[in-house]
Amino acid sequence: MASNQLILISDDQRIIHETLEAYLTNEGFECISAYDGEEAINLFNSRKPDLIILDIMMPKKNGMEVCREIRAVSHVPIIMLTAKSEEIDRVLGLELGADDYIVKPFSAREVVARVKAVLRRFSRQQEEPTQVIRYGGLEININNYDVRLDGERLPLTPKEVEIFQLLASHPGKVYSREKILSLVWGYDYFGDTRAVDTQIKRIRQKLPGEEIGWAIKTVYGVGYRFEVYNGEEEPQR
Repeated sequence: MASNQLILISDDQRIIHETLEAYLTNEGFECISAYDGEEAINLFNSRKPDLIILDIMMPKKNGMEVCREIRAVSHVPIIMLTAKSEEIDRVLGLELGADDYIVKPFSAREVVARVKAVLRRFSRQQEEPTQVIRYGGLEININNYDVRLDGERLPLTPKEVEIFQLLASHPGKVYSREKILSLVWGYDYFGDTRAVDTQIKRIRQKLPGEEIGWAIKTVYGVGYRFEVYNGEEEPQR
């Protein structure tokens, strides 16, 4: 783990900042603080943090709005915090592209461990050689999160790209919703797979309706698979 990585802590409670900063700086991280959503966006733009710890309930702009704005322009790792335990918040955060989710009250040591784990996953993704998958006119480049169909870019979010790339990498293989959660978000099934169903639905909505030689198929009661109709059994790399 590289030292002096910059962590943006965005929360409206000063005690959260003081506690997390004490633990994170002890582990070699540098921390900056935002106390509302607008300040979080401004610091993200000006300081380019390596990871963002983002509370959902904040003044001016809430964490969901901030996450949505950042995900429109960046793949920076985001860990969301909330005082609520309702699963709808957790699912919505994952749908927007958050990399992890922690419910208050929490252990500061747990947050540090999650920060390190998310940064390790992100670092591995950045260091991997270029991975481009092609099926006829479809091209998925996971390194720059670019998906094109017949040369036209599809407006997929980072998590949608990761799910699409996972399925397309192994045509015909069925992935359960729990397995997709584990492989894409990097942690074990937490009790609600609606985030996966929502992501698949959005991917399908962004694909053309005409015949394109492949499709993301639902395997009822199990999960999803990438099915090819044009005779190609393996992706072109």
